[in-house]
Amino acid sequence: MKKVLFLLTILSVISSCGSYNSINSFYNSHKNDVGVTAIHVPQYILSLLSNSSGDMNSFMNNVRDIRYIHLQPSNDTESNLIRNQINTLTTNRFVEVYRKNEEKTNTLISVRENRDVVKEIIIYKNSEKSNSVFYLNGNFNPNTVREYIKSDRLENLTNNILQQYNFIEK
Repeated sequence: MKKVLFLLTILSVISSCGSYNSINSFYNSHKNDVGVTAIHVPQYILSLLSNSSGDMNSFMNNVRDIRYIHLQPSNDTESNLIRNQINTLTTNRFVEVYRKNEEKTNTLISVRENRDVVKEIIIYKNSEKSNSVFYLNGNFNPNTVREYIKSDRLENLTNNILQQYNFIEK
């Protein structure tokens, strides 16, 4: 009985880390590409973000990891490869909660949940010449995530975080 319980524990730990390794693999495989802006927010910045005021404080309080990568594929083949990698990543263990397909741009927001907590959020945007992925890992209230998505505050939060600490230009 102890062996079975131990085996189940090991399997659950491995499976809970799977999606993180996937975003980690995606990030690591593209961060050195030509024309890429890649940001992995360090822990000291995360602590500053969690101590900021207003909306950001309540949302960022339990964040463990933030990553952003902006890719500029040089041709359609590279663009399709990136799109397929994101689709593979989000199809496995994520739930697509928002998709907006326009003529020249697409936006996808997917979340991974564990019971009544959102654990990971991926915001993927692509256009003819660029792709960007914003990734959050933490413990998020699903109602807050839903409200942020409905009111576009999640996209604004993304821009605010990146601009507040001069990761990107305003």
